[in-house]
Amino acid sequence: MRVIAGSVKGRKLKAPVGLHTRPITDMIKEALFNVWGPDIYDATVLDLFAGSGSVGIEALSRGACKVVFVDNDIDAIKIIKENLGICGFKNGWEVFKNDVFRVIELLTRHGQKFDYIYVDPPFSNAGIFNEIMLVLGRADILEDDGILVIRARKQKEMAESFHRLVKYRQSNYGESNLHYYRWTEEDSIS
Repeated sequence: MRVIAGSVKGRKLKAPVGLHTRPITDMIKEALFNVWGPDIYDATVLDLFAGSGSVGIEALSRGACKVVFVDNDIDAIKIIKENLGICGFKNGWEVFKNDVFRVIELLTRHGQKFDYIYVDPPFSNAGIFNEIMLVLGRADILEDDGILVIRARKQKEMAESFHRLVKYRQSNYGESNLHYYRWTEEDSIS
């Protein structure tokens, strides 16, 4: 696993040991950032269920001004901090070792919004996908022109909308699908 582009292109990243995380492949990460494009520069990014921090670190390398990493696993948090050190990123980021639902509530209360949100829940917990999307669809932490992407198992069906989040794209990469959502004016629930 490595940083694909930007200021620290080519840096090798560590992954937490064990089966608790599924690091994103370079192919999926490259496809994700091709869709996000150059607008990632100077953007704010929320990396939920961050694992190794690979997606948020890629965003920092490509010029994001702030990335918030969230994971509740202490080993993942240690690896994220190690990877940030490997890349030499001293600022522009925050790491929360906490439940993602609590952090979303905290960010909402503080009026924090993000241009991009990447969500990568554990595939082993099928119920968490709809639960997190319903919370994010009401949370109002995505900028009006922002994009939310959730990675799910290929077989996992994701609704076309979750309150104010509406799907506009889906891409398949082997065993994973990326589902892309935008914030809309009207609340609709699937």
